[in-house]
Amino acid sequence: MRSWFRDSVFRMSKKDEEREKRERAFFENGSKLLEKLIVSCNGKSIPIRSFSAQELQQATNNYNKRYGMRWYGGSLEGRMVFVKRFPENESFAEFVINDLVISAQMSAHSNVLKPIGCCLETTSPILVYEFAANGFLADQIFVYHITQQQNQPMVWERRLKIARQIAHAISYLHAAFSRPVIHMYIDIKNILLDEHDVPKLSNFYFSVSIPEGETDVEGFQNRHPMFRTPELEATGKVNEKTDVYKFGVVLLELLTGEDSDNITRLANDEGSSLVAYMHNRAQVCCINEIVDPAILVGEGDASLEQQLQSVVDLALTCTEDDPERRPTMVDVTKELRRIESLVP
Repeated sequence: MRSWFRDSVFRMSKKDEEREKRERAFFENGSKLLEKLIVSCNGKSIPIRSFSAQELQQATNNYNKRYGMRWYGGSLEGRMVFVKRFPENESFAEFVINDLVISAQMSAHSNVLKPIGCCLETTSPILVYEFAANGFLADQIFVYHITQQQNQPMVWERRLKIARQIAHAISYLHAAFSRPVIHMYIDIKNILLDEHDVPKLSNFYFSVSIPEGETDVEGFQNRHPMFRTPELEATGKVNEKTDVYKFGVVLLELLTGEDSDNITRLANDEGSSLVAYMHNRAQVCCINEIVDPAILVGEGDASLEQQLQSVVDLALTCTEDDPERRPTMVDVTKELRRIESLVP
């Protein structure tokens, strides 16, 4: 009897502990979110629903269907959703809230993954987004290193349209608000596709606003190649041209089918980057030697070659070492629209 009573008290104490932990996380994360919304949204109302941890656990069937790092599929109120779950670590909370607030600000743009809501009961908030049925763009561009096959090789026309749409979303991020916002994490792995292959930019964890009266801002420091740009490594500062550089890398990946973090087909020199290879070789190689072979299957007229060469030239300009020599994202979008008009 005593043992049963002791166990019951222990279970009740454990439940009280868990409830207190949820409540503490809710108030701490809620205050951070409110503060960020007030500062970033100029008092505008942005609808963000609140979900309990239990609701999201049930919606995802205990997080059993994974769509890549931290992304899970689920169903809420009869609607398919993506749930983004982070490690239970306080250091993540600020980045997660930044992701939610910036994506909420950007939700009017059709090429941004729209947030639906969040759960603030966990140490790191859990985010809920619209569902992107066709998954990650990277999975349709890169060759799987195990099977040596692409998931669904994408035709050039679709790649070019996706590039132009994402360029427009980044232009919007730079120009639509009172202060330019730098994404900082433009990457092909952060672009999802809905059921109609409409691209959705995501992952605004490290996005920063340029302070009023300034032309650049301290950038997130990380040694991983996906964050590196010449100016960030040299000065620790970033501006709109930082996103231009990273978008140029995405263009090179769409062109070559190579993962810039793990190139295999083009470069023979160990440690050679995709950007370095293309700057060294693009002007001396035949276009057919550079582009993804999947692009050339069944295609090959002069207008296609003209499109491909124009995108190579644009990508090289975007990835110039000197930020001043790079175009703006508005100019990039205009150029991609012009290139699209050269219909193959």
